[in-house]
Amino acid sequence: MCGIAGQYCLDGTAPDAQLLAEMSKRLAHRGPDSDGTRIHGPVGLVYRRLAIIDLSEDGCQPMTNEDSSLWLVFNGEIYNYIELREELILKGHRFHSKSDSEVILHAYEEWGTACLERFNGMWAFAIWDERQKQLFCARDRTGIKPFYYTRVSGSFLFASEIKALLAHPEVGRSPDDLTLCTFLAWGVADHSGRTMFEGISQLEPAHAMVVTAAGPEQPFRYWDVKVNPAICSDTSDDEAASRLLAILRDATRIHLRSDVAVGTCLSGGIDSSTLTVLINNLIREEAPASVGTRQKTFSAVFSDKRFDESRYMDEIVNATGVEAHRVEPTPGQLWDDIDRLVYMQDEPFGSLAIYAQYCVMRLAKEHVKVVLDGQGADELLAGYLAYQGSYTGMLLRSFRWGTAINEITGSLRHHQVFFRSAIRQLLERKKRRNLLKCSAEKIPRYNGNLDSVLYRELTCTNLPALLHYEDRNSMAFSIESRVPFLDYRFVEYVASLPLNQKIRAGVTKTVLRKAIKGIVPESIRCRMDKMGFVTPEEVWMREDLRPFVLEVLSSDAFRGRPYWDAEAVIQNYLAFLDGKSAYSPEIWRIVCAELWLRKFFDQRSAAGTGE
Repeated sequence: MCGIAGQYCLDGTAPDAQLLAEMSKRLAHRGPDSDGTRIHGPVGLVYRRLAIIDLSEDGCQPMTNEDSSLWLVFNGEIYNYIELREELILKGHRFHSKSDSEVILHAYEEWGTACLERFNGMWAFAIWDERQKQLFCARDRTGIKPFYYTRVSGSFLFASEIKALLAHPEVGRSPDDLTLCTFLAWGVADHSGRTMFEGISQLEPAHAMVVTAAGPEQPFRYWDVKVNPAICSDTSDDEAASRLLAILRDATRIHLRSDVAVGTCLSGGIDSSTLTVLINNLIREEAPASVGTRQKTFSAVFSDKRFDESRYMDEIVNATGVEAHRVEPTPGQLWDDIDRLVYMQDEPFGSLAIYAQYCVMRLAKEHVKVVLDGQGADELLAGYLAYQGSYTGMLLRSFRWGTAINEITGSLRHHQVFFRSAIRQLLERKKRRNLLKCSAEKIPRYNGNLDSVLYRELTCTNLPALLHYEDRNSMAFSIESRVPFLDYRFVEYVASLPLNQKIRAGVTKTVLRKAIKGIVPESIRCRMDKMGFVTPEEVWMREDLRPFVLEVLSSDAFRGRPYWDAEAVIQNYLAFLDGKSAYSPEIWRIVCAELWLRKFFDQRSAAGTGE
């Protein structure tokens, strides 16, 4: 894990050493262990190292092959590097380190761009091919690791984070209005190759790109997944559950490969609890050195019992004997942290739940260098309750009346409070005065059949943004976050399952719940609510954050923005404070966007620098 950046001068001139040094400086939090820079010909490569595998100097980057015809900067982990290394040795390749980085170089030598099909991991990398005079850039299948780029003043620039690209004074001077307004309207981010900075793009998940002296070629998709649209199949529940558990167990096993300490993020939900138990079993069976003899877990808790999951965490702690560490995020601390949080995220974020994760990563930094997390399971296994509406609609449209009635009955039995709240919010939204003045893309997040909805959630409308937040939150504290549920083998297998093994009779994650029976405590396995690393956002916005929010909304800067109707926003917030209307997450999105505009545009213009 690390931070990478680079400059390719398309006109053949020498890269700007001072610019590269500044880009490296802005990525220091991603790699505090060491740094490296290589400038040769028209290409400059920058690397900040967070040493995880092969801690020796042999693992440092930029890394080259035997004849120096290839140069690599790489952010991420290739979990099957041991197996690939053995295969490449049999083909005659010689290795000088034990790192997974060197495996990428030799794999590219052997298979060219098709090497991507053989990797199991998370990655964003760039390889300068001296013979072909081209830069090959690639990002992992689900977009766990970021890759941003822009073309400016005759150069192609790339980096792990947008803030590094902003070291160039001509880059990202204005917001991308359409992308920003789409976020404000729908809460959707990272859903395309555009970012909220005009002129800055991101390589989308499962895409790669070649850059030559003529400029960047069109990015190409090298992998895709098809979500099975079938309601049911001949595969029995027992067979599906057994196969799923076997794949997840092996995914967890290889995600523990590390030469430094590894811990686990534990929210108390099904996904993180499953990982915690699987890791504990692996400790007994295989004794991975990275975990030690006792697993460490990291959690967020709250004094307000409506948002606290401590009792579920306690169940797991008692069942496994893990060494549990907990932190309670507070609104006062949030406002102290908000400036750095906005800066670290690079773009505005749609929920204060992001802050709970930020606090968990800060806690983890005191004890480990790597954490495993349950991200991705909800999108794969239809874990969000809103997906039930998509499924029921699909059943009705296909005239499966009996199954539809069964789903409606189950949903009302298990989730009546959720659906009552959802209907109330929908009605409130229809009554509420439009707060925005700008045009946004139309994002039909839950429209269509469930298989289409899950595909969009996995590839554009939800998961990419969550992975963005997790990457920035973890790297803000020099922590590598790993997500076993996004092992491509698990993704492909779950996607192949019929929909009734994901949702049945109003119960989500059907096949996972069956797979973990007898492994995870029943009180957790049978949970019907859905929380995760949440914060009491509505309570905080009404009480503790009230003076700060009012100060932001009353400022001249806020009133002068072209994106929202400032008076309508203020009136909506005051109505919420007076109990006359329900809380709208749109308010936080607008407040966060204002803080982001100040940090990345107002302050930068005032300073007259790249910062």
